[in-house]
Amino acid sequence: MNNSVRNTARLLTAGLRALLVLTVVCGVIYPLVVTGVAQAAFSGKVNGSEVTSHGKVVGSSLLGQRYDKGTDKQGNPIPDLRYFQPRPSAGLGSNRKATPPVNPQYDLQVSGASNLGATNTDLIKAVKERKQWVATTYGVPESQVPADAVTSSGSGLDPDISPEYALLQVNRVAKENHRSADEIEKLVQDHVQGRQLGFMGEPRVNVLELNVALRDLTQGQR
Repeated sequence: MNNSVRNTARLLTAGLRALLVLTVVCGVIYPLVVTGVAQAAFSGKVNGSEVTSHGKVVGSSLLGQRYDKGTDKQGNPIPDLRYFQPRPSAGLGSNRKATPPVNPQYDLQVSGASNLGATNTDLIKAVKERKQWVATTYGVPESQVPADAVTSSGSGLDPDISPEYALLQVNRVAKENHRSADEIEKLVQDHVQGRQLGFMGEPRVNVLELNVALRDLTQGQR
């Protein structure tokens, strides 16, 4: 009996020692080492790919956001056309009220696609409404409106738009900011990112980074 108790006590002691060692190694040392290496080698990415302007964090380059100047009488967001607008999104809301309705606020909890098929009548109606809004707002034929201007991304939080959609907005943004179209177009071209590794994905423009540069440009004038 005594041997059994001693063996049990010995096993419990060994188990507690192993628990303590593994807790220190896996719960303290390993996280500290990984965090330290990540902060040293990839500080920007591990901190959320933050975008700063004049020392203040204004968002993440990985997450889209809206650029509005309030709401109308129906509570729909009014886009601030001094800035480049993102693509419509279930997470971001659309450039105007659409059918089916989408969340008008920037809300990570509603990240995702509408799951409506290409033949869905509500989706077709929403795309037509958005296309008409974009064409009217930016003074272009509906045939020139790119797909990302009227459709949301799968995540609903896409921070990028196509160079075509960015360039389509140039004249209106230039007019709203009292700058030349050539100057704003150059700003867009400077922010076009190519395909990853030269062959993955499509060229894109990060809307937040572009608008930060735009604000720096226009505020510098003042």
